[in-house]
Parts: sequence; structure tokens; C-alpha cells
Amino acid sequence: MGVIAELRIPAADFELGRIIDLSGGISVDLETLVPVGDRAVPFFWAHGVDAEEFATRLRARSVVDGVEVIENFENQTLYGLDWDVEDDSFLSAVRSQRGQILRATGSGDEWSFELRFPDHDALSTFRSRCTDADVRLSVKRVYNPSQPDAGPRFGLTEHQHEALTLAVEMGYYDVPRHCNTVEVAAELGISDQALTERLRRGISTLAANTVCTRPDATLAE
Repeated sequence: MGVIAELRIPAADFELGRIIDLSGGISVDLETLVPVGDRAVPFFWAHGVDAEEFATRLRARSVVDGVEVIENFENQTLYGLDWDVEDDSFLSAVRSQRGQILRATGSGDEWSFELRFPDHDALSTFRSRCTDADVRLSVKRVYNPSQPDAGPRFGLTEHQHEALTLAVEMGYYDVPRHCNTVEVAAELGISDQALTERLRRGISTLAANTVCTRPDATLAE
């Protein structure tokens, strides 16, 4: 049975946290890690940034091979970061134990993660690897996703939870539908494409944490 851990980690304790400078009131939501060849490319939303200026700051990092501005809408921007995740002790420990990132947000000098592992042994090994690499973890909660007290968001990010809740309230999932994604997106102040991706990832996360038991889930999914 899978197990989910909610934890915090200082930004200075893992390489991705050091790459993404969150000073000046910037916050980020990590969307996913997508495998590209032998690498895993992080995609993340940055809030409260100038799109090109922030991309320039990221490109200045010596360990970053490239940055792509994928979407820019008002005060939030979606980036793709070409960088070798294997150099990150924390994320490498997650991947080595077949972990899956359900939620990851960063602000100030700290990141919050919600991670899913195949079992408690994998979680224990992950924590040991982090300790060996001097990565300081503050574990808030550990639970099984099939338990009734698994939490009100079931791994959803704040933005995914907000989008799904509004879509339901506006009747997007009614039969027949009472609205479309353009109307829901307008209420949230985001693009139609951003909403569609947010709903898709949110539903996938809900399914993984409720109706499905997936011990083989991986970080790159």
C-alpha cells in the first residue's frame, strides 16, 4: 500500500531550491518533472515575477543548461528548466525510491512537499538518504491515501483544488455542462490552457490518491 509524506525542507538544502531564488516575495508551484532523454525537466509556475527577467536570472545559474518560458499570464509564468536532476540529492532520493511528487510549493526560504512512496520501507530509505546528504527534512504528517483521514485536498496543490472546486460549483462537470473552461478560467484570472492543464493534473492526482492504489508510481509521471 502506498504511503504519503508531507514535509518541509529549507531551500538551501537542495539544488533546485538554490537555483530558484525566492527572494522578493516570489513563490512557485512545481508542476511536474518530465523525462526528456536521460534527464528530467522540471516545469514550475512562478508567481509575482517579470517573466523574462526571472528567466535571465535562472539562466545565469552555472548548473542550468536552458530555461524556456512556456506560458505567461498576468502575474504568473510557467517555466521549463533544463538541468540535471541527478545532481540534486533530495530529488534523486525521491526518484531512487520510486517516489512521486504530488505537491511542491516554495516561498521565502522554505519548500513544502507532498510525496507518495510505494511503501513505508521506501519512505524510510528516502529519509536515510536525505540524512546522509545533510538534507534537513521536517516531516509534518505520514498517512496512507486509502485512509478516510487522508486530508481534505488528497495531494492537490492549492491552485488545483481551487480550480476543481470552482469548476464543480460553476457546473462544468454537470450533464449537460453549464459552462466551459474559458468561463472558469476567466473567473480564476488564468488562460484557458492553464486551467485545462490544472484540471487534468488535479483529476490525475485525485484518482491516484483515492480510487487507485499505484505502488509502481514514479516521480516522472
